[in-house]
Amino acid sequence: MQKIAVLGAGAWGTALAIHLARVGHSVTLWSHSEASAKQLRTARENARYLKGCPFPESLQVTADLAKSVSEVDGVLLVVPSHVFREVLQQLEPLLAVQRPHIAWATKGFEPDSLLLLHKVAKEVLGQDTPLAVLSGPTFAEEVAHGLPTAMVSASKSSDEADFWAQAFHYDNFRIYTQDDVVGVEVGGAYKNIMAIATGVSDGLGLGANARAALISRGMAEMMRLSQALGGNTETMMGLAGLGDLVLTCTDDLSRNRRFGYQLAQAGAQVDAVIENIGQVVEGVKAVRAVHQLSEKLELDLPIMQQVYRLIEGDISPQQAAQALLARDGKAEAE
Repeated sequence: MQKIAVLGAGAWGTALAIHLARVGHSVTLWSHSEASAKQLRTARENARYLKGCPFPESLQVTADLAKSVSEVDGVLLVVPSHVFREVLQQLEPLLAVQRPHIAWATKGFEPDSLLLLHKVAKEVLGQDTPLAVLSGPTFAEEVAHGLPTAMVSASKSSDEADFWAQAFHYDNFRIYTQDDVVGVEVGGAYKNIMAIATGVSDGLGLGANARAALISRGMAEMMRLSQALGGNTETMMGLAGLGDLVLTCTDDLSRNRRFGYQLAQAGAQVDAVIENIGQVVEGVKAVRAVHQLSEKLELDLPIMQQVYRLIEGDISPQQAAQALLARDGKAEAE
């Protein structure tokens, strides 16, 4: 048994906290809002995001960050990418004496700096701090219900990767370890962009052939970006790449896919669709970051480019689809 703090009480953070408590760990779930924390403590479930998934007895909830990380063995951050640095900065002085294992299950880039999150963590916590990232094809609702799941624990430190793999391993929940942090993070961020694209395609009624083509070519773009940032292209063939890409692009539990689908149905009213989704749509932030990165690195990422133009209101869903179909033919490997 370990003592673990999970920071972030959204759907994903709550699901992971439920799983860790189910394993038998002593888990504290931190919410940034006292009102939210009180509601979770009273209901013993996250009725807003995961109704019908009761908390195990060993799962406690607090809005006190210092209390949540006191004398813990591990800290798992599951907060949106745009507040990742802020939460780390609040966390850092609380870890001055103790040095627990630190990981995150957040997917995306830091919006302003365009940094992958492991670089943000190194800037805040120190370059020598061992860190891990957890990723893979996972829906919060299925994890909370205890359905079969596989993920990746990636770290340059094998001890760090192993700690989180062992912490999560239980029954039909399996975690694989590896050391390609860059590749795992790129896969986790980029698949949300592709989910928007496939959602738009399905919303326009373009069919299964178009969806399969988008997923395949999306994989090529993910590999291209990962390689440019120092990742291994082979990682894209694993759980954090292909696995997450297929899951997010083909099932309506994906908020990014639903966002793209509704964009196509609503005529690209971005703000209205985000409000209707009711949760953070990470793909919107990711596509803006990747667009800037692609210009900086001079990368050709055509699907991403059309999603970006759609998000910015420059084109309609129909125009985005037409722009991709009108591209000149070339060798598949290019």
